[in-house]
Amino acid sequence: MLSWATVPFSPRITSEPLAVLGPVGSLIHAGGPVIVVLLGMSVLALTVTTAKLWQFASLELNRLQTVRHMLALHLEGESTQALSVARRCRNPAAAVLAQAIRGHYHHLPTAMVREDVERASHALVVSLRANLRLLEVTASLAPLLGLLGTVLGMIEAFQQIAQAESAINPSTLSGGIWEALLTTAAGLSVAIPVVAVLNWLEGCVEHFTHELTDLTTRVFTTDLSRDQQHDLHPPANRAPPAVTQPSEVTSR
Repeated sequence: MLSWATVPFSPRITSEPLAVLGPVGSLIHAGGPVIVVLLGMSVLALTVTTAKLWQFASLELNRLQTVRHMLALHLEGESTQALSVARRCRNPAAAVLAQAIRGHYHHLPTAMVREDVERASHALVVSLRANLRLLEVTASLAPLLGLLGTVLGMIEAFQQIAQAESAINPSTLSGGIWEALLTTAAGLSVAIPVVAVLNWLEGCVEHFTHELTDLTTRVFTTDLSRDQQHDLHPPANRAPPAVTQPSEVTSR
């Protein structure tokens, strides 16, 4: 019984069931079960990537102009108009910022509002990072699985050398070696694009998190900034404090 490491790679094999798949079937036939696992991981990574791209695009994650406009309206005293803009914005940061503006507008306790906003921000970031761990696992395991397939293939090739009763055919040996190395190449081919996509997606989430934190923090520092400006530039029409004149002391 031939092992997967010694099956010749030939796209013209028609007796095998995998021949109907064409080049992919020949690749699976030559690489064995490790190639099957790597193909499954690549399909999973492609599915997760497509889902995350659709999620980010539907949420308009990189479009924060409207959210910044909301903050500008609030700082100008138009909190009601800012909340109206938030209802028409698809970016999830608008809902979190609206929660902060609403609590600030109704003069709710700052600590309570800040805690609610932080909880909402954390839940939003968690939803944006959902399934990214699958890409991390794929990027880590794909090269290791490819290396495992190569090691198993090399073991099989050298076992055939040890069991050979006649002279070793160099072409047979080289064929077994390159088929063993095929799994390493497949593992790297899966891992490299997954790492690139993962870093880009994490960069988008990190940038969004930074912007969201900055926008919500500026809502809570509005009163502090106004108080500081008030202390530095008091109103000009404020009456000066009354000075109590000492009463005259009559001499005896």
